[in-house]
Amino acid sequence: MKKSNIALASAISGVLALGATMISSPAMAAEKEKCYGVAKAGQNDCATKSSSCAGTSKVDNQGDAFIAVPKGLCDKLAGGSLEPKE
Repeated sequence: MKKSNIALASAISGVLALGATMISSPAMAAEKEKCYGVAKAGQNDCATKSSSCAGTSKVDNQGDAFIAVPKGLCDKLAGGSLEPKE
């Protein structure tokens, strides 16, 4: 795995760990944004079209599953989008 991919995976893991304790959706903190397409299976922050609640996404990088990240970070994550993906 490339060093940049390892760093990205570490960043995502850290965000996921913090997100579970710091964010309660749908009322996200003002300094956070929803980042679609980067959550690992079972690590999404809220319900999706195909799952009923947080932590129930079925696959890694599910297009309609999001995690809350600090503003500006989503654009830097590979595959990250501020809008849901199909």
